[in-house]
Amino acid sequence: MVMRYDPFRDLDRQVQQLVGRVQDSAGTMAMDAYRRGDSVFVHFDLPGVDRDSIEVTAEQNTLTVRADRRWTPESDDRILAQERPQGSFMRQLMLGEHLDTQQIQASYEDGVLTIEVPVAPAAKPRRIEINAGGQHAGAIDVEATSGDGAPKAS
Repeated sequence: MVMRYDPFRDLDRQVQQLVGRVQDSAGTMAMDAYRRGDSVFVHFDLPGVDRDSIEVTAEQNTLTVRADRRWTPESDDRILAQERPQGSFMRQLMLGEHLDTQQIQASYEDGVLTIEVPVAPAAKPRRIEINAGGQHAGAIDVEATSGDGAPKAS
């Protein structure tokens, strides 16, 4: 067995244990996000997490991912190293108004949670027809009104 000795790694681990293992939540649930076509995709790395422990919720414009990873050693196990984070993890993302939170889909495969959020139809670019110089597709009639919304007398 080959082991690399790093005296500072052991010191770092002890300091983390003393301060209650305060860790950046992004470090325990790494993610990638990108837009492809008419959807935004987010991938979360969740190796060793049971699919049934993952919870994905969307409330207004906030997407929340919760997951739980636990490993309980057996009574006769002699721990040589225990570096993988254990416990409950949560990550929240703020979604823009242009995303359709009613149509979110999620899948979990090979330790990666993939979430697809479609772009809302109203936010998709649309082509606007250009008419010839003298042609009007329809007149826009703006009637002058008084402050109460009634037509102004002329």
